[in-house]
Amino acid sequence: MSKFASCFALVAKGMAMGAADVVPGVSGGTIAFITGIYDRLLNALKSVNPSLFKVLGKEGVAGVWQRIDGTFLVCVFGGVLTSILSFAHAITYFLVNHPEMLWAFFFGLILVSGLHMIRQVHQWNVPVMISLLVGVVVAWAVGILTPGSLEPEPVTLFFAGAIAICAMILPGISGSFILLLMGLYGPVIDAVKSLNFSVLIVFGLGCIGGLLSFSHVLSWLLKKHRDMAIALLTGLMLGSLGKVWPWKETLQSRINSSGEQVPLIQANVSPMDYEIITGQPAYLVESIGLMISAIILVAAIEWLGSRKH
Repeated sequence: MSKFASCFALVAKGMAMGAADVVPGVSGGTIAFITGIYDRLLNALKSVNPSLFKVLGKEGVAGVWQRIDGTFLVCVFGGVLTSILSFAHAITYFLVNHPEMLWAFFFGLILVSGLHMIRQVHQWNVPVMISLLVGVVVAWAVGILTPGSLEPEPVTLFFAGAIAICAMILPGISGSFILLLMGLYGPVIDAVKSLNFSVLIVFGLGCIGGLLSFSHVLSWLLKKHRDMAIALLTGLMLGSLGKVWPWKETLQSRINSSGEQVPLIQANVSPMDYEIITGQPAYLVESIGLMISAIILVAAIEWLGSRKH
C-alpha cells in the first residue's frame, strides 16, 4: 500500500472514531479495536512523555517524529477532528428540533453497546460483578444528583475535557457519554458548531493533558485487570440509561449564565404521558425505529470486528 493510500485509510479510521465519539453510546476506542489500530494508537500516545527532550537533543525533530509515530497520529486525529466538526451541526439540529428522537437513538446505542461489552468479560467472579454494580450505581447517582447542566466555566471545561478525552481511547464508552453525565454535552457541541474558540481552547487543553496522562494508566489497567475494567465501563453505560430516557417532564427550571431557561429537575415519563403533559408529539414510532437502527449499527460494528479477527 502506498504512503498516500495508507494515510487515507488512517484518516478514514479516524473519521469513524470521531463519528463514534460525537454520539453518546459508541466508543471511539471500540472503533480503533475493530479497525486494528488500537495498540498502535495507545503506544503512540504513551511515547509522548518527557523523555522526548532527550531524543530531541540526540536525534533532532526527525527522531522525535519517528518516536511518537507522528504521521500516524496526525492522520488519525485529523480524521477525528474532521468528523467531529461535520457531525456537530446535525447533532445540534436534532437537539433543538427533535430531542425525543435523538435521545431515543442514543438510548438504543447505549443499551446495545452495554450488552455487547458484557460479552467481552472473559471470567465472571465477585470482584468483576462488584465492578459492574459500582459502575451502574455511580452512573445512576450522577444522573440523579446532577439533574441540571454544569456551567461551562474555564476550570469546569478543562477538567471535563481531561476526563472526557480519556473515554475516547476506552473500549466501550464514549467521550460524549461522559459529557452527557456532566450535563456539558450540549454546550460543547454548540461550541464546536459555532467555533467558539474561547471554549474550545480550554476544553482542548484539558483533552491534551488527559489523553497523554491517561494512556499510561489505561495500558496498565487493561493489562492487569481487564475484566474488572470492562465490567466497570459496562456498568457506567447501563447506569446512564435513566439520564438519556427520551421522554421527560421538567419539574423545575433555572436561568443559566447565558440568560437562557434550562431544565433543573426532570422526571422520566411514558411517551403517552409526555404528550399529555407537554402537548408535544412523542414521535414514538420514529423513536422506536431509531432505537432499532442503533441496535443494527452496533451489530454491524460487532460483525466487522468478528471479520477482522
